[in-house]
Amino acid sequence: MISGKRVLVTGCSGLLGTALCEKLLSHNAQIYGLDREHHPKSRIHEIKSRLNLITADVRDFERLNALIEKERIEFVFHLAAQAIVGEAAKQPVETFKDNIEGTWNVLESARLAGARQNMLAVIVASSDKAYGDQDQLPYVETAPMQGRFPYDVSKSCADLIAQSYFHSYKVPVCVVRCGNLYGAGDLQFSRIVPGTILSLLNNERPVIRSDGTNIRDYVYVEDAADAYIAIAGAMMKDAQICGEAFNIGDNTPLSVLDVVKEIQKVMRREDLEPIIANVASLEIKKQFLDSNKVRRLVGWQPSHTFAQALAKTVAWYSTVYFQQKDTSSV
Repeated sequence: MISGKRVLVTGCSGLLGTALCEKLLSHNAQIYGLDREHHPKSRIHEIKSRLNLITADVRDFERLNALIEKERIEFVFHLAAQAIVGEAAKQPVETFKDNIEGTWNVLESARLAGARQNMLAVIVASSDKAYGDQDQLPYVETAPMQGRFPYDVSKSCADLIAQSYFHSYKVPVCVVRCGNLYGAGDLQFSRIVPGTILSLLNNERPVIRSDGTNIRDYVYVEDAADAYIAIAGAMMKDAQICGEAFNIGDNTPLSVLDVVKEIQKVMRREDLEPIIANVASLEIKKQFLDSNKVRRLVGWQPSHTFAQALAKTVAWYSTVYFQQKDTSSV
């Protein structure tokens, strides 16, 4: 369904952006990858010769709108965001600009494009954090958006804005709410999966910032990318899919300590006991998703078990990342 389509991926150099671009290339899409910077170690550089790489900021409405019009974009996967919870707490205003203003710029450009050309679908990356802290678990898509902390609020707002553009202007948009993404190419080492892998590779005890009991969904990035493409295809087949929100997870929530232990097992480093720092703040204790809707309406489900995905992730950091590290230090 995506073959030959003109696709814009914002935030293309990030963990999910790169994985999605790879998947879209395998579907023969014509890709325009936009990011305000392209980290030198991003995996986007492995495939940049096969797509149109653009340096721009989604907060720049004029440039974004001109790009969508000039290139006659048909699909938009809007992933660009401040994605680190701790950084959002330190810089709330910048986070709100990135995650809220950036989202309305994309949607307004799509609204205008719909009047000029064939805008087929916009998929907005929200998050399980958009739900905020709720008593009923797991979260279902009809739960209210009630973020409280800066990152969570930014995602609640972006999510609601996306739904507003559908109900008010019939912009063909869906919202995707993923659990915690992990996989090859994640350079945000404050996150538990890459941070733990790097510590163990360096023969160091991994540090858990919380008390280790926080519970989350963990979603392998390749499976998440498949979900985005499956939802886009479903939107083309059935217009009633537009306006929907979808949770993406594997229906197997884990504690932070469980995740660290599983990584230790895969890497055979159970000898390096984690350090429980217990310094994290502005985080929700229990947050996990019911992902049955996307299975029922779209037909997506994860292709990897947690152990399989961790093994592939560890292999990347053990080889490619350290090769890049050695090369850059020469």
